[in-house]
Amino acid sequence: MITVGLDIGSTTTKAVVLDDRGVAAAVIEATGVRPAETAAAVLQQAMTAAHVTPAEVSGIACTGYGRRLAGFGDLVLTEIKACALGATATLTTAGPVRTVIDVGGQDTKVLALSDDGEVEDFSMNDKCAAGTGRFLEMLAQKLDLPYEEFVAAALRSKARLQMNATCAVFAESEVVGMLARDVPKADIAAAAHQAIAARIGAMVRRVGRRGPYGFVGGGARNQALVQALIDHLGHGVEVLDQPQCVVALGAALGARRRLARLSPNGASESAVQRSARA
Repeated sequence: MITVGLDIGSTTTKAVVLDDRGVAAAVIEATGVRPAETAAAVLQQAMTAAHVTPAEVSGIACTGYGRRLAGFGDLVLTEIKACALGATATLTTAGPVRTVIDVGGQDTKVLALSDDGEVEDFSMNDKCAAGTGRFLEMLAQKLDLPYEEFVAAALRSKARLQMNATCAVFAESEVVGMLARDVPKADIAAAAHQAIAARIGAMVRRVGRRGPYGFVGGGARNQALVQALIDHLGHGVEVLDQPQCVVALGAALGARRRLARLSPNGASESAVQRSARA
């Protein structure tokens, strides 16, 4: 059985093709201003990369902020459910994930998982840029640093400056003030990472602290943020394999579960054929 999960996020769209052996292909593209068109293109790219024909795809599940904009698919999953499914299927070196930290472009989620992988509690920040990947991108621009250099500078700094973690606008004003006082950019970058880690740490405490901790989403690719989280939590935080695609993997797993419930042999007509006909 072959299923596809599509995570249509505000910043990037991810597709994972899942076959009986595991992940056959994973594709990531910028979402742009036409999420439905991007989703269709990423779906095609993923199938091509997996050497899969449309007729071979039994099910497609969509998740992410644009999950209802795609206009195709057999199943729509919330990001919370898809994230839990994907994280549960991805072991850390310490065992199954029990707390998932998902930092995306425009929201951050923390999930507490039970021993059987069900969501026991979650906390979500989606009302303000503070605490999201966009927060760090904005401050990197204010410092006139490419994002990669912004992260590298934060890792070099040994300073521990305080920065507002509750409002992106106030934080930006603080950066302007620090620059006016000739505070080194590396120290400002470190303060920004510590601020967002403090906000995420508060979310972790709200849902209950329990390891192992798994880090997913685009923010998991930021090593300065990983280290800042470890400092704030006082606990190891492991970046899961292909962190940006974990939610898309969960969507593909959700499609597979649905097909297993409907019929042990899957669907008689491929999901891609149905979406093309629709």
